[in-house]
Amino acid sequence: MAATPRHQQIAHNLIDGQSWASTPSVSPDGTRVAMVVSTIDHKKNKTFSRIWLDGVPVTAGDFDSAPFWSPDGAHLGFTSRRSENKGEATLHVLPVAVGGETRTVCVMPDGIEAPAWSPDGNWIAFTSRTRHERYEAEDASFQAPRKVERFVGRLNGEDWIFDRPSDVYVVPALGIGAPKNLTPDEFQHAGISWLPDSSAVATSAQRHDSWDRDWAEDIYVVPLNGDIRRVTAGDGRFTNPSVSPDGSRIAFIGATDNRTYPMNDQVLVASLDRSEQPVSDLVVASTGLDRTFACTIGTQDPQWISDSELLATAEDRGDTHAYRVTADGSEPPVAVTSGPITVTGLSASAGTVATTQTTVNRLSELFVGDQQMSSVSDAISERLLEWEKFVVPTADGTDEIDAWIMRPAEFDEASTYPVLLNVHGGPFTQYGEYFFDEAQMQAAAGFVVLMSNPRGGSGRHSEWGQALLGPNHHHFQGTGWGTVDVDDVMSVLDAALDRYRFCDRDRVGMLGGSYGGYMATWLAGTHSDRFKGICSERAVSNLTALEWNSDIATLFTLEHGVSHLEDPAYYADRSPIRFVQHITTPMLLIHSEEDWRCPISQAEELWVALRLLDKDVDFYRFPGENHDLSRAGSPIQRVQRAEIILDWFADKLDL
Repeated sequence: MAATPRHQQIAHNLIDGQSWASTPSVSPDGTRVAMVVSTIDHKKNKTFSRIWLDGVPVTAGDFDSAPFWSPDGAHLGFTSRRSENKGEATLHVLPVAVGGETRTVCVMPDGIEAPAWSPDGNWIAFTSRTRHERYEAEDASFQAPRKVERFVGRLNGEDWIFDRPSDVYVVPALGIGAPKNLTPDEFQHAGISWLPDSSAVATSAQRHDSWDRDWAEDIYVVPLNGDIRRVTAGDGRFTNPSVSPDGSRIAFIGATDNRTYPMNDQVLVASLDRSEQPVSDLVVASTGLDRTFACTIGTQDPQWISDSELLATAEDRGDTHAYRVTADGSEPPVAVTSGPITVTGLSASAGTVATTQTTVNRLSELFVGDQQMSSVSDAISERLLEWEKFVVPTADGTDEIDAWIMRPAEFDEASTYPVLLNVHGGPFTQYGEYFFDEAQMQAAAGFVVLMSNPRGGSGRHSEWGQALLGPNHHHFQGTGWGTVDVDDVMSVLDAALDRYRFCDRDRVGMLGGSYGGYMATWLAGTHSDRFKGICSERAVSNLTALEWNSDIATLFTLEHGVSHLEDPAYYADRSPIRFVQHITTPMLLIHSEEDWRCPISQAEELWVALRLLDKDVDFYRFPGENHDLSRAGSPIQRVQRAEIILDWFADKLDL
């Protein structure tokens, strides 16, 4: 299918040149704010990033990111890829109090994440992957075979990780000396927060033998010298550690039941006394707000603003706000941001609170307090469309569903337009008040865009998010995938067609990716008469096969409540491919060839069945891309994907 010039231009205009602010970092005295500004360059097929300080760029590298401050505020650290060797990561320090050259502190062969300066100024800690010696071979044909002994040995977008564990490193801040690996073992670590005396860092990890079966994740203290100590008790999933200013407590994000997913992750606080026993009585600091603090976009480490209060971000019905949280949980969290926004980044120091925020018609910009401090997205944001939020009762009358409708460009109230019904992935994620280039492209091409957050998604109370747990789940007995979620999506569609007369009920298409692709195939098989075309992207079609070959195989048991071995009939019953013979709607399948989350065999299985049945189906495979093609793929292939979708629906919906 050759892309039409108009759709080529729409896709190009909404992807090429996207610029946005992220990763705010407030100086220790609260007077200065650094951030990252990223820009997509379609021609060069890359996304470039630089560090900005006080509103101007201060680095000139192509891939500078993760700004962090020295404790005296005289230097700004950042990561980059300035090595001559492909794939290597570099750590740098830039003098900002007085003039001086950027200094390279170290070079790592496989990434640098979560850099943080020690309070005494002597060390910089970070995480980095430690590669097995097989990676030093000339090419794969020279490598020794991998002996795989655990689940989750490979991750989407990361490839093999069991022979590349993410370890905690420290390096002298002056760069005199090699980085030291504090965790030279098989386990994966994430996040860095220093103890005030600079003797150790806190991190999250799964440092127990059964981690790939029980999915528990704990908070650990890793000393510069001495034994690693577990802080939490091994019965939850805890991440994003943040040590209090006085060093007596540690806050983190997590859920206290490691056998259930999803849950509304809370801000938790544990004692950091020097006892050898893990803490079993955690304080739920965010009690009083039944929302998740593990956000669809921009999950943040809790930020201590005193020894008794923190800031953290949580979702709420399409918004994501920063909340003030008392460390002892004595008061309910209070929102410190407002309006239809999504907070994508958060940093606080010395009374200054900096955030990056996005809206439906503005890419992410820097704010200090309520004042917008950057305008890096203006070139694209000025062309973006608004939308309207509305609510629809659930079919059973127990609650209401949040939904959004975006009118097409050059909208005429007297005309009717084809409708594209979008369903998000997850299912425990949310659509909401953030820039979403897919919706903007669909509307720019002349479609009405319809989106909603059905049951099973995030941003709502616990029962809503857990509605799709399996009927035999130990924690909460839900109805499973393909039940009330389908009811909710169809209720929103019916309500929109009745309420908005400009929606042409005879020209409705549907699309979704990942779990949204699951819903696409399910609706194709059970509601084919309602749609003129359906796009199923990076989708789940066969739940049983997914448990055999996904990078997170075995995790789905936490949601379904039983494994595919314990109850194979349940997995078969909830797999949309079982309806394939009932599909009459034309289908568009899009999948990436290096998708390990929902492997391409999911699309191949569906395509083979549809082709054998002589159904109307188009199948596009993207080489070199993974599960995140639509969000983080190469700019050229993101544009190509958008062109395919717009052209295909324009044909099927007679646009």
